[in-house]
Amino acid sequence: MAKIGKRLKEAKAKVESDKVYEISEAIKLAKETSKVKFDASLEVHVRLGIDPKKGDQIIRGSVVLPHGTGKDIKIAAFVADDKAKDAKTAGADLIGNEDLIEQIKKTSKTDFDIAVATPDMMPKLAAIAKILGQKGLMPNPKAGTIGPDIAKLVEELKKGKVAYKNDSQANIHILIGKMSFDDAKLQENFITFLDSLKKSKPQSLKGTFIKNMAISSSMGPGIKVSIN
Repeated sequence: MAKIGKRLKEAKAKVESDKVYEISEAIKLAKETSKVKFDASLEVHVRLGIDPKKGDQIIRGSVVLPHGTGKDIKIAAFVADDKAKDAKTAGADLIGNEDLIEQIKKTSKTDFDIAVATPDMMPKLAAIAKILGQKGLMPNPKAGTIGPDIAKLVEELKKGKVAYKNDSQANIHILIGKMSFDDAKLQENFITFLDSLKKSKPQSLKGTFIKNMAISSSMGPGIKVSIN
């Protein structure tokens, strides 16, 4: 822990805490201050001006990052038997319907990162809604994880579709790539996410929507970035 603390302290010293960096400069600095021995992720942290207690100001959306996240994700597809082949061909890792639901209900185990489903499966998923909901795995149309075309849902997720949602403190945290990505690819992923987020501004919000944004590598210091 002492070594990690020392490395983080050294990394923080390279970042001007009161400066707002252009994204290209911020990405270079994030790479320079990444001190871990693994291929760290590039994280984006957003502070919103919404009231998370108001239902009409909840931010929830999804976006396909042009270069993906660099993370292998395990997808569970809840579909009827006649859609199982489509899900498998598209790359779903776990496929089932009542049998899979019953298994999760009995064990409370969810060995997957994302769940997708066709609309007809949603009433059946009510049996495990609490289990999935607590882990942020319940399929949701705004997150792009419910739809009649199961193959399209799975393919988009495998290509780099990511969901985002504000927390109870009006913050959003999202991964947009790996530090091993080219700077240009990370910048394009960032801009794609930012454009998507800007379009999700609630109509009822009168003040500033995005208060500030910062990026960081895994366990690295936060670097404030311009949102213009």
